[in-house]
Formats: sequence, structure tokens, C-alpha cells
Amino acid sequence: MREAVDPSGKFLVMANYASGSVAVLPIAPDGSLKDQHQLVPLPGEPGPHKVEQTSSHPHDVVFDPSGRFVLVPDKGLDRVFVFRFDAAAGRLAPTEQGSVKSRPGAGSRHLAFHPKLPIVWVLNELDSTIATYQFDTERGALKALQVMSTLPTDFTSYSTTAEIAVSPDGRFVYGSNRGHDSVTIFAANPEGLLSVVGWQPTQGSGPRFIGLDPAGRFLYAANEQGDTVVTFRVDGSSGKLTPTGQVIKNASPVTIAFAGK
Repeated sequence: MREAVDPSGKFLVMANYASGSVAVLPIAPDGSLKDQHQLVPLPGEPGPHKVEQTSSHPHDVVFDPSGRFVLVPDKGLDRVFVFRFDAAAGRLAPTEQGSVKSRPGAGSRHLAFHPKLPIVWVLNELDSTIATYQFDTERGALKALQVMSTLPTDFTSYSTTAEIAVSPDGRFVYGSNRGHDSVTIFAANPEGLLSVVGWQPTQGSGPRFIGLDPAGRFLYAANEQGDTVVTFRVDGSSGKLTPTGQVIKNASPVTIAFAGK
């Protein structure tokens, strides 16, 4: 499961992967969590994958930059749900559109907003693609603009995507590939559409997490199966990654959190 804190810091919104629902929990002044405030089931038909898509599997929770909407990519239903968020009451309500459907078997996993444009990028786990959507900042509606593979055309083995990261200026988008064991580097044009810059091996197996430091100067790849966290320097002009030589041994790393800016 994955969670996000609303901009006021009063509520935690959590995706329940196994039960196919989204929960809202109030946050007490001391930082502790109170009892569940709201539980929203996610409706829809499961995707065609007989193992990974037997039911709803929300995999991420992301507030839009205004804090008025919550987006939830659902790996099991091949959908991205959008909710309005009432910050005063701490409650979710479906938008008029409700959700947008991805390609069958895509397996929407994680998403990220462009820091300035009304653009959302969704990383699809099961078919190793990244989708670009236009985001209506008033209605919360999503409109598909582009779908691209995260893999080279000559790669023929099995691979799934895991994590997405966006540079602070919005010029570059990164996605991790488990199987190809790489980070795909995309350049975003002024409209937010993507083109492939290249692929950087993560020097380990199963990069479940990648993340940029707050300044966007370094990217860290957590190789879950390779038991390492590898550091890469980011070229600010090209977006390309160069290994720094720093490799931290750590058993099955799956995420990294950065403190402060």
C-alpha cells in the first residue's frame, strides 16, 4: 500500500492494495493516526492478466499540486481514479469523469505531475509503458495524449516497471524497469510529451525504487533483488545519468525517503 498526506497535514490518504479501496485517516496534532475516517471501494472490471489483475489493486495515491484532487492508479483494474478532496471534512468524492481507463493489461502503477504544466505521467507496470495525460485543473478530468514503451525495441525478455521520478524543472522523466534492470530516461517537450533519451543500467537486479534528491542533482536506484542502493549523477542539460561509484549494500531495499529540501 501507499499513502499521501494532504497539504494541510490533517489527513492521510492510503491505498489498500489487497482490498481494493482508498482510506482516509485523520492525523492527530502529535502526528499519530486516528481511526479510519472514510473507506472508498474502487469499482470496475479486472484486467486480463490472470495473476496480477484478479481484482482492484490501487498502487499509489497522489495529490495534485492544488491539493484539491487525489489520483489513484489501479493496477488491477487498468484505471486511474480521480477524487475531489474536501480538505475541511477530510472526505473523497468521485469527479464527474470518475476514472480514465488505460490499455487492457497495462497495470497502472505509479504517477507523477509535471511541476508546472497540467500534465500527469502514469507508469504502467505490466506492459512496461508510460502514458501522458492532460489534467483539467478545474474538473479533475484526464485526457490521454501519448503512450510509450519504457523498453528498447531489441529487448525481448520479461520486464515490469516500478517507480517514476520527475526532475524539479519538469524537463526529464525517469522510470525503472525490473527485468531490463535499468532506468529509462525521457525528455519532456514544452507540452509535456515525451521522447526517449536512453537507458541507464542500475548495476543491480530489480530496481523497485528510484528517486531524485530534492535538488535533482542525484538519482538513487534501490535494487530490491540485488540488495544495493546505487547513486547516479544527473546531467542537468541532457538528463543522462552517470554512476558516481557509490554503492550501498542493503538487504532488499524498496524505497527511500528524503528529509527536507
